[in-house]
Amino acid sequence: MTRICMAGVTGWTGRAIAAGILDADDLTLTGALARKSAGLDVGDALGRPATGVTITADVGEALEGAEVLIDYTHPDAVKEHSRAAIHRGISVVIGTSGLTAADYAALDEEARAAGVGILAAGNFSLTAALVQHFALIAAQHIGSFEVIDYAKAAKPDAPSGTAREMAERLGDVRQPELGHPLDQVGGTPETRGGTVNGVQVHALRLPSYTASVEAIFAIPGARMTLRHDAGETAAPYVAGTLAAARKVRGVKGLVRGLDRLLFAA
Repeated sequence: MTRICMAGVTGWTGRAIAAGILDADDLTLTGALARKSAGLDVGDALGRPATGVTITADVGEALEGAEVLIDYTHPDAVKEHSRAAIHRGISVVIGTSGLTAADYAALDEEARAAGVGILAAGNFSLTAALVQHFALIAAQHIGSFEVIDYAKAAKPDAPSGTAREMAERLGDVRQPELGHPLDQVGGTPETRGGTVNGVQVHALRLPSYTASVEAIFAIPGARMTLRHDAGETAAPYVAGTLAAARKVRGVKGLVRGLDRLLFAA
């Protein structure tokens, strides 16, 4: 039985993950973190029977008795939550977006020093993991590609964790070819997007989107688009997140990407 602390337990994704933990035979919820719902039983907050687990706003209190922290909170909070867990010898699953490559490098160093694991993914849904996997294969063969990120108008970070992770990992495969140097672009050069590990990323923030990402690859005379679209519920993220929680205690240091779990040797 793996003991889980859920950070962001009353959030859009956190609610679905917490319900999945409560319904699982091999997982148990030992702590829950959410500032606005502090003092409530998790069951009351989720519209379920009482669980005996009280939501707290104190990360140290929430982590008591846990073996794994699952974090779906906010870009401003996830790094400190993760560090608090690592320093207590608790493994971490990060579903929150907003961390940079430098943030992950620092967490990797601390996790290795503490002998614990971190599994992080910009998106824990199966379809997003497969798009990521296929895009990395495509980048081995096609030198021109860019990433487009779509999300709701109120999303506080750009690009999304899904798009950032994809760009960082694509850039590790190869630096894409540019038809015209970015520092020589006229007009309004910002419209060429932001550069993440050498890859151009374009972030749209508009009503009616939930979360989507496209990796577009092109050769002379032909194009290929790999796209993931999220629906209006958090259900697709539950199975992948819980799979990560089950496996993270066997990891030392940082592993990024659900696809690395799906396609592990």
